Amino acid sequence: MGFLRKKYVWAILYTVLLVSFTLYTALDTFVITRVYSVVQSEERDIDSSANSSAAESGSQNESSAEGTESAGSSQFTESAVITESSYSDQNISITITEYREYDTTIYVADVYVSSAEYLQTAFAQNAYGQNITEKTSVIAEASNAILAINGDYYGSQKKGYVLKNGVLYREASSSDQEDLVIWEDGSFEIITEGEVSASTLLDNGALQVLSFGPALVVDGSVSVSESEEVGKAKASNPRTAIAVVDDLHYLFIVSDGRTDESEGLTLYQLAEFVQGLGAEIVYNLDGGGSSTMYFNGEIINNPTSSGNSIKERSVSDIVYIGY
Repeated sequence: MGFLRKKYVWAILYTVLLVSFTLYTALDTFVITRVYSVVQSEERDIDSSANSSAAESGSQNESSAEGTESAGSSQFTESAVITESSYSDQNISITITEYREYDTTIYVADVYVSSAEYLQTAFAQNAYGQNITEKTSVIAEASNAILAINGDYYGSQKKGYVLKNGVLYREASSSDQEDLVIWEDGSFEIITEGEVSASTLLDNGALQVLSFGPALVVDGSVSVSESEEVGKAKASNPRTAIAVVDDLHYLFIVSDGRTDESEGLTLYQLAEFVQGLGAEIVYNLDGGGSSTMYFNGEIINNPTSSGNSIKERSVSDIVYIGY
């Protein structure tokens, strides 16, 4: 009898420990916040005072002038001109266009910059860590972004390169993970983690590494199949993507989905659509409830997780255009 009682007690203790460990693991993965690094201002900011002075005077340094020529000087204006769907100054030109394809509303920001320094990323709460999130619009406002979309949500995974604004935060690779590298000259390249280290990318001049995927278009050709999907995602979803057309000419793309008004896109539909806009490389970012486009202080699209309510989902990072 005593043996059975002890066995029963140990069974209870084991169950309690197992449940406690499972609960802690879940909390540690999804709830508990850990700040590993606070971003210093010099890591993420261009010298805004210098840029403001240049904008006011209409002057540009030699490198900026060269970049303007390559991006198409006709896209820029000497002083800031802002409308409901456009922004332009001497370094940045943005035009927002709304499309209707596949029974879905798609928002495209056509972006020209005079230098890759104006294509940046930012962390939620200005910190790299675990379970640190904010809404895309909140991060964008804190970063003085003109245009922003949600990023790769690095915080949803334990591995995958995290290299933002020329600073390497995480080197652990995820097997067969396709990343987008944005180089210091503004060009895009698709790489596979493990085939090249994050440190090597940094040493070779990578400014940003976005780790979500997959690549949708490579060298102007669609690189996903009609049946390909991200993890356990539904076939038709709100989507976010970033693309390069040519030198310092980018597209930021966000589609609505999961509502009666917008069905959402498959990866293949998104790839075909952006390829049709002339993109050479298109990369898929975090979608679903995360998909958000911010422009001039406003949310442009209709972000939703369930389709029942229109609201932003908090994310760990954004990609943006700004000073």
